[in-house]
Amino acid sequence: MNTKEKNFSRKSAPQQSARMVENIFRCKWSLTVYQLLEEGIVRPGQMVRSVEGLSTKVLNECLRKNIEFGIIERIEYNEVPPRVEYITTDFGKKFITILDQLRNLQMEMQQQPEPGEK
Repeated sequence: MNTKEKNFSRKSAPQQSARMVENIFRCKWSLTVYQLLEEGIVRPGQMVRSVEGLSTKVLNECLRKNIEFGIIERIEYNEVPPRVEYITTDFGKKFITILDQLRNLQMEMQQQPEPGEK
């Protein structure tokens, strides 16, 4: 008689975080926006002027998506003319650290020889 008990259940990917990573990587500008924020470029007009090929429409979609996920935050100043800036949230800083680790893993994988190569 087998007395071994099963102590583990099937493990699956965390749905919410997996969906977030997938959406961020689908937007080819998100990583660029994070880089801009890190460099202190926080105003949308300044972002568009700093990156060739980035349009205001695409930037706004990218920013909106990142705000929905809680990665960045929009700060509106009650001034004339209106001023808006974006910052990385504490959660966003943690998330970007994970993305950096994924990038490092990818670079490490690219440096390894293919199976069968020496």
